[in-house]
Amino acid sequence: MAAAVNNAVHAREVTDALNEVKFSGFHLRAIITAGMGFFTSAYDLAIIGTAVGLANESWKAGPTEVGLIASSSLFATFIGAILFGTLADRIGRKSVYGLEAILMTIGAVGSAFSFGVWQLVAWRVVMGLGIGGDYPLSAVIMSEYANRQDRGKMVGMVFSCQALGFLAGPIVILTLLAAGVNHDLAWRIALGIGALPAAGVILLRRAMPESPRWQARAKGKIAQAAKDMANYTDGLARSGVTATNVVREPLSKYALTLLGTAGCWFVFDYAYYGNTIGMPAIINSVAPHASMITTVAWNVIIFGLFAVPGYVCAFMFSDKLGRKFIQMMGFALMTLMFLVLGLVPALSHNAAAFITVFGLSYFFSEFGPNVTTFVLAAELFPVNLRTTGHGISSGIAKFGAFLGVLFLNGILAKLGFGGGMLLSAGMSVVGLILTAVCIKEPAGKSLEEASLESLPVAELSPEGLLAHSSPSFANGSTDRMLSSDKQEDSAEVLVGV
Repeated sequence: MAAAVNNAVHAREVTDALNEVKFSGFHLRAIITAGMGFFTSAYDLAIIGTAVGLANESWKAGPTEVGLIASSSLFATFIGAILFGTLADRIGRKSVYGLEAILMTIGAVGSAFSFGVWQLVAWRVVMGLGIGGDYPLSAVIMSEYANRQDRGKMVGMVFSCQALGFLAGPIVILTLLAAGVNHDLAWRIALGIGALPAAGVILLRRAMPESPRWQARAKGKIAQAAKDMANYTDGLARSGVTATNVVREPLSKYALTLLGTAGCWFVFDYAYYGNTIGMPAIINSVAPHASMITTVAWNVIIFGLFAVPGYVCAFMFSDKLGRKFIQMMGFALMTLMFLVLGLVPALSHNAAAFITVFGLSYFFSEFGPNVTTFVLAAELFPVNLRTTGHGISSGIAKFGAFLGVLFLNGILAKLGFGGGMLLSAGMSVVGLILTAVCIKEPAGKSLEEASLESLPVAELSPEGLLAHSSPSFANGSTDRMLSSDKQEDSAEVLVGV
């Protein structure tokens, strides 16, 4: 139980305090600290297609090399997400948080000073590793600080910083081109600017304490968790040092959940990133005589009018409508929009009609699976596997994005724009089915309830009698940790196996 006084919460356990404390200044600080990484990754993804086009005016790279430049960071993101996600569950979130922002900064600066295709590919691999690590770490750190009532909103707001990056990228390119900056210099400046937001939060990330939930429930360091929580929350969330349980859930228990989080994210990203990074190519296929500035301007218009409101709706309604409902709705309406685009070729000859339908596909991507896949993967896994589950899910998703970007030009060449949209519709149907079958709704539940950590089972009392006076952990082994301010590493008693 938790008692609230003047928005401050004092609870029996660390998790209870975090679950019940109201949306406060420390939450906003965590959102900004975590969100700037997604601004950087989205900014980079939004400009790389145009930047490669500008660089290729002098490099004269072939289609395969162009596809490799655009997709290399996504393949590295696949590796980085799994690597950083696994490490963060084993050695702690704080041990690695901030390192991914350093990699993003170095990769962006290196990309700006590249003088050939393979140099650019190498630096984008460095950047991709950082972006990959940012997914599980920022998502989980935010979910573990979030309260029960607003968790979907908070984690969604972190991810929605992506919208600002997707807008900022094309605006920077437009400004440079409209100012008459030399094309070879313009793409370098644009890529280099991507280092600024990531560099700005390195110190904030390194200064964050270890996640109190992870310390308490994965390591049993309850006194330290309570102290760090009180400090970071400015005293708004406080708890005692009551004995708790160390979570030791096996990944096999979450196989169906992992199929849902990873599978839905894979099929979504295959379509989404191909369309987003390849936006210039898609617009060129509809309006082949449009100038570079016109193409980028259409990109900004479509994204600003349709995608940005979608992000806002997603995090504003996430806790009210539920993540699963929003994801299924998004996949269903994306399917409809992609079918219209694929089956009605006349739309490509009517700019207003094309922008409306293609824009609506963006709206329901954001007010749908783009935001919810990120949020769900941060909620549905237990504390000892949370960054691992999110890392696997986001990593597999980015492998799908890698394939979508790598083969986009080939798909447009062989199937045409309509065929590409029908393929995206098929991917959306698969995502709808996987969501319905594999995903459970976490809205309104504590993080421990949503991830099935806190189902009551019998546990051993000190006298050896069976009792269940406090929640333990079903379908997985748990260790009873007896912790106090003076005794942090105490004996473990095996319970409820």
